[in-house]
Amino acid sequence: MVIGAITQGFTRGVEGVADRLVSPFTDPVIRLGVTGLSRAGKTVFITSLVANLMDRGRMPQFAAGPRIQGAVLRPQPDDTVARFDYEGHMAQLMGPEPSWPEGTRRVSELRLSLRVQQGGLLAGVQGPRTVHLDIVDYPGEWLLDLGLLEKDYAQWTREALGRAERRAAAMPQAAALLAAVTAAEAEAPFEEPRAKALARAFTEYLNAAREAGYSDCTPGRFLLPGDLEGSPVLTFAPLPGTPGGKGSLKREMERRYEAYKREVVKPFFRDHFARIDRQVVLVDVLSAIHAGPQAVEDLRAAMADILRAFRPGRNAFLSRIFQGRRIDRILFAATKADHLHHSEHAKLAAITEALLRDARDRADFAGAKTQAMAIAALRTTVEDRISHGGEMIDVVRGKLLETGRQAALHAGALPDDPSQLLAPARAGAERWLDGDYSVMNFAPARMVLKPGEGPPHIRLDRAAEFLLGDRL
Repeated sequence: MVIGAITQGFTRGVEGVADRLVSPFTDPVIRLGVTGLSRAGKTVFITSLVANLMDRGRMPQFAAGPRIQGAVLRPQPDDTVARFDYEGHMAQLMGPEPSWPEGTRRVSELRLSLRVQQGGLLAGVQGPRTVHLDIVDYPGEWLLDLGLLEKDYAQWTREALGRAERRAAAMPQAAALLAAVTAAEAEAPFEEPRAKALARAFTEYLNAAREAGYSDCTPGRFLLPGDLEGSPVLTFAPLPGTPGGKGSLKREMERRYEAYKREVVKPFFRDHFARIDRQVVLVDVLSAIHAGPQAVEDLRAAMADILRAFRPGRNAFLSRIFQGRRIDRILFAATKADHLHHSEHAKLAAITEALLRDARDRADFAGAKTQAMAIAALRTTVEDRISHGGEMIDVVRGKLLETGRQAALHAGALPDDPSQLLAPARAGAERWLDGDYSVMNFAPARMVLKPGEGPPHIRLDRAAEFLLGDRL
């Protein structure tokens, strides 16, 4: 262990020297990307992370914490990107009637500058240095769009309509989309009203799928269009069959799909994603389990697509945007761990790990480290034990978002073996046979923080250690 510690210290010291040889006149910068799928809590994660890096009293597992002499928010380097509204979000969470901030709808950025005392070989000869942490927040739906770059219109159509067919029995919007696509005359001359009607049916279906707990709802800008709403680049839909002739409805749909990849997806990844060093993907695994086996399988497929997004090389465009820079650590964090008793947290992390396993085993990440973890960026509940049906059960208590009353939740005992969930999900089961899993929407609890303490959380310090510890 002593030799290991010496080796680790020497390695960090050499890395520190190398940083100065390569960039002697600039402060080191860590660009941390934060994204998530289906209301996983990106805004709260960033807000709580920054607050707990500034006041580190609740960060015992963050090894670099004691060496941080100060932390302050500074102007971000990208003047054309919206600033993440940290102060506004903290005011909402810390007010007399706390409320959840609005979710992510666009790219935003925040710079936190840390004054860090050096460790390793440089500790005795160098003073503290400044490390800038640039946090980039963006919608998870946009991350899934990266997979579209490797798919032509025909392949995307097959996959999109295949998902709609599997969901049609439980989703009227899926059935409506399939009916509209079947009735469409793909070879007929293109008419804008017909294209708008198909795009509207497709958009309504995607929104309904997200509300139902499904994760793979691409193209992402159909859900968060912003300034592109109503533009031709968002006015297309999947149409099956043979390639359309010149001037046909299907040919124009295909052209617009390619324009979406070229004009929307590529610029985002070139300008933002390709500059990221570390990445957090927040995942609401509990809500997917509650929604049923099909939602769990959909989440597994979506996470596989995300992992492929971090493996450049097969696509010439991806090779170019990643040239000279590579995301070397990826954290998949199952959020809302505070909705479970702590005795269930390891099971939640194991399920998240299992959801990643297939894709991670197939992919070559060129040295990137990945980890799965169960966290709560802001703890909203307390643990308790109650009598139910003649036995004592572990529960969590919190304030319900809808009614404001206090309630106890027993989400259901997660299986020790993740395959008990993943196997029926892969087999296409419509419901769980051996378990009934519940979710509740809890409001943030009122907080009174002591000096030096950030908001209460579960394992946010371990997440920070994995993502930042080696660079500090």
